[in-house]
Amino acid sequence: MDRKKQIAALTDDEGERLLLAQACERLTRAEQRGIPAATVFLTPREQALLRQLDLPEHLTANGMLEALNLLLPPCRFWGGTPDAERAVAYWLPEYEDEDDYRENGPVACLRAAFFEENAVGHRDMLGALMGCGIRREAVGDLCLQPRQCDLFVTAELAPYLLDNLTSAGRAHLTLTRIAPSQADRPPQALQELRVTVSSPRLDSVISAAFHLSRGSAADAVAAGRVNLNDLPCLKPDRAVQENDTVSVRGLGKLRVLALGGLTKKGRLALTLGKYL
Repeated sequence: MDRKKQIAALTDDEGERLLLAQACERLTRAEQRGIPAATVFLTPREQALLRQLDLPEHLTANGMLEALNLLLPPCRFWGGTPDAERAVAYWLPEYEDEDDYRENGPVACLRAAFFEENAVGHRDMLGALMGCGIRREAVGDLCLQPRQCDLFVTAELAPYLLDNLTSAGRAHLTLTRIAPSQADRPPQALQELRVTVSSPRLDSVISAAFHLSRGSAADAVAAGRVNLNDLPCLKPDRAVQENDTVSVRGLGKLRVLALGGLTKKGRLALTLGKYL
């Protein structure tokens, strides 16, 4: 199966197909030339799709395992912090130092300071960036605090934004460039839940986390309302693993923090983190 067909098998969205094809082309060419390269910022779903192309085996639609030639060289993801939601995919030759590349490579961090009384929201900051003519894929995560916002952008845009991003909402902004390692990222707010399930099946976890009947949870999966690790999952019996994310449309999103042992009644103990 050629590249175009393999990408088409992953998604019906033409925009995603184009993005995946461009990423494959860019990273493969970088490997052939032996030079570093990175994509634009990708959403969690786009990252998940790209990881599918980075696998030595691919699960086809009819459920059969089919060996593939890799569509792209092994790549990594970086959004400025280890837990970034939006991230670029990059390929590095062996002679490059990865820590240095992450600190001084394709992702730049800008700190926008403002007076606390002129509160700036996520929509204000994103609108200001779009007002400067910046495309969404050139912007990573926005880490908002009461007096500042650390924003991640592609490195080539940093000089332009330092000169042109002067306000957001009602606030005047003072921008400085900082190293990604200096970014101040608020911890993700999670409500920790401890539940027991009969098995680590996806529908069992959804049932316990969102207080649904097992049948209702299975129906939500079958109806296409559930994403596992940012990709649709239609199999209620799919086993979840530690660090998996599960989102149910209309109900919320959670992360599997830990798979524990069995209780005295033979049920599996789970620790879940529900996103607030």
